[in-house]
Amino acid sequence: MHQLNLWSYCATMSKTLKRRGGRVLVGYARTSTFDQTAGFDAQRRDLEAAGCKKVFAEQVSSVAEREQLKAAIEYLREDDVLVATKLDRVARSMRHLIDIVDQVERRKAHLRILGMNLDTETATGRLMLQVLGAVAEHERASMLERQREGIAKAKAEGKYKGRARTAMAKAGEVEKLLAAGVNPTEVARKLGIGRSSVYRAMRERKIRRVAGVAPA
Repeated sequence: MHQLNLWSYCATMSKTLKRRGGRVLVGYARTSTFDQTAGFDAQRRDLEAAGCKKVFAEQVSSVAEREQLKAAIEYLREDDVLVATKLDRVARSMRHLIDIVDQVERRKAHLRILGMNLDTETATGRLMLQVLGAVAEHERASMLERQREGIAKAKAEGKYKGRARTAMAKAGEVEKLLAAGVNPTEVARKLGIGRSSVYRAMRERKIRRVAGVAPA
């Protein structure tokens, strides 16, 4: 019964209501699984205490599409504030946070993360965001640099082969199907590759069709 009431609340609060003018604090709450009702209630309570009159809520995993977050951002009007209790409730990464802020700012609104005391409406909040963005960019650059160094080392040791081409990765399956009498066109359809890829695999692996099978 409690869970039913919870979802009734979510559905009611997520409907588009007529704006009455003035600033609106729009809350966003998220939990990952259906057994986190207590955490869900805690977020709602904190958002309401912060002054949110409208709350968009959903229970989805951290990697899933966040439809209610999208709806919350679309609901924003100039000078409104999107409010979340914690960073991980609204964004899956620093880069995702920067993207969310960009979307919010395009609507001339603001983002507030209660747990971080981050508010893009203030100079301190904007500075924090710049630092977070710089850290995210540094992490990405470091990751790419490590990747390049790893590839260079593998090449120097003769161990780097690069990414396997789709046709060659499926050459074994191509050979089995051709040996079973399947023509190249049907092989391509079954394996989801182009017919030219089938012929290339045949050439490079020196695969021969079964005698008596007509060319496709």
